[in-house]
Amino acid sequence: MCQFSIFNFQFPIADCRRQRRCALGFSLVEVIAAAAILAIAALGTLGYQYHATKQARVAHAQITATRIGQLLLEDWKSTGGSDQYDPTSLGQGFESISLSSYFNQCESQGLGTTLHNEAYAITIDGLPMQVALKFKDISTDAVARVTLRQLGVVVRFDEPVGKAGSLAAYNPAILLTTYVRLDESGG
Repeated sequence: MCQFSIFNFQFPIADCRRQRRCALGFSLVEVIAAAAILAIAALGTLGYQYHATKQARVAHAQITATRIGQLLLEDWKSTGGSDQYDPTSLGQGFESISLSSYFNQCESQGLGTTLHNEAYAITIDGLPMQVALKFKDISTDAVARVTLRQLGVVVRFDEPVGKAGSLAAYNPAILLTTYVRLDESGG
């Protein structure tokens, strides 16, 4: 019979093989179970990291789209809501493009008429954006010869071609509106 001691007390062990097996280390089943638990924890962490990174990209795109919309809205408002406003003249990289069906749907939702019946494209930080400028005359005072005009900027963003994990599912359009008073002087 084998013995072991704890605090100077001697305890007999019925089987010495059991003592040797405990001293050798982990069994194969224990190693596989530990590896499985570690793999599950690692996959959970990687999944969280992936979604956190994607949400950060979406937030950055929405902030950029909002800033673009605000820039155009304020600049257009400074011209008095002119029908002749053209974002390509800003020198900021806006290009005129054909109007997509999405922006035509906005018109049917009461956001007004699209300025010059065209949209504009710009790419910022590798993120392509499409912009449409909308206007609608809300009311007119014939005596004072003043018209209240609603100005609207609709900005959409899309993931660059070839990038995985499209932002399309997180792509509600950014809509900014303001009002300007038009008088007979044109603004």
